[in-house]
Amino acid sequence: MPNLEEKKQKLVAYLEELESVAVAFSGGVDSTFLLKMAHDALGDRALAVTARSHSFPERELKEAIAFCRKEGIHHVLVDAEELEVAGFADNPVDRCYLCKTELMAHLWEVARAQGVRHVAEGSNMDDVGDYRPGLRAVEEHGVESPLRHAHLGKEEIRLLSKELGLATWNKPSFACLASRIPYGDRITEERLRMIDRAEQFLLDLGLKQVRVRLHGNLARIETDGAGMERLMRANERIGVYQALRGYGFSYVALDLMGYRTGSMNETLAVRIERA
Repeated sequence: MPNLEEKKQKLVAYLEELESVAVAFSGGVDSTFLLKMAHDALGDRALAVTARSHSFPERELKEAIAFCRKEGIHHVLVDAEELEVAGFADNPVDRCYLCKTELMAHLWEVARAQGVRHVAEGSNMDDVGDYRPGLRAVEEHGVESPLRHAHLGKEEIRLLSKELGLATWNKPSFACLASRIPYGDRITEERLRMIDRAEQFLLDLGLKQVRVRLHGNLARIETDGAGMERLMRANERIGVYQALRGYGFSYVALDLMGYRTGSMNETLAVRIERA
C-alpha cells in the first residue's frame, strides 16, 4: 500500500518538525500509535501525558503505564477530574468540549514544565465526520493533531500499528465512561463506577467490543456479533443479569443494533430533525 507508506512518512516528517512534543496518551489504538511514532522520531524529546479521573478505567491506566515502561518513554500522570469542571456533571451536549478544555490546559502545564515545545493528541480522519465538540478545544488551545495532518484513518492506523508490532493494533475502540450516559442526565461518580464495573465484568467474560449505556436504572449493552450470540445463551444471559443487578442496575437490555461508535449522538440527530 504505497499510499499508506506515504502517509506514514508524512507523519514522521511532521513529528520531526515539531522537535519536541507532549502526547496526550490514553493507551488506545490512536494515541499508542502516535506516541510510538513520536518516540521513534524524537527519542527523549517525546513524552507521554496521561490524565487520571473517574471516567478513565483503571485497566486503561495500567495498560498505558505498562506500555511506556516497556518502550522506555517518559510518562507523566496528571489528575484531571472532569466532575470538578464547572458544568461537566450536568452532561450538556458540549460535555467533551468542557473536558478537553481542562485537559489541554493540564497538557500545556506539563509541556512547559518539561521544556517541550508542542502538545499533540490522537484524533484521526474518522473523527472529523462525527459530532466531536472536543476538537474545538484542541484547535483553540493550539494542540497538534498529527494523525489528521497525515490524513490517517482508524483502519490505516490499525494496519500501521500491526506493522510496528503494537499490541493495540486490534484493541477495541474505547471512549471515556461519561459517553455512556445520555446528554442531559447527570454524571456522578457512582454512575461511572457502575458502568465501569459492568463493562469490566463483560470483558472478563470474554466479550471483545462492548459498551454499557446507562438509561436511568437500565443498562443497555452494545456488543459485536460474537458478543450478542454469546449473551443470547440462557446461562450467560442470567449470569450477566444477576451481575449487573448487583452493580446497581434494575434492568438489563441487549441493543439489537449492536455496538457502534457515538450511539448517544443519535439522539442529537433526532432533536435536529424535530427542530
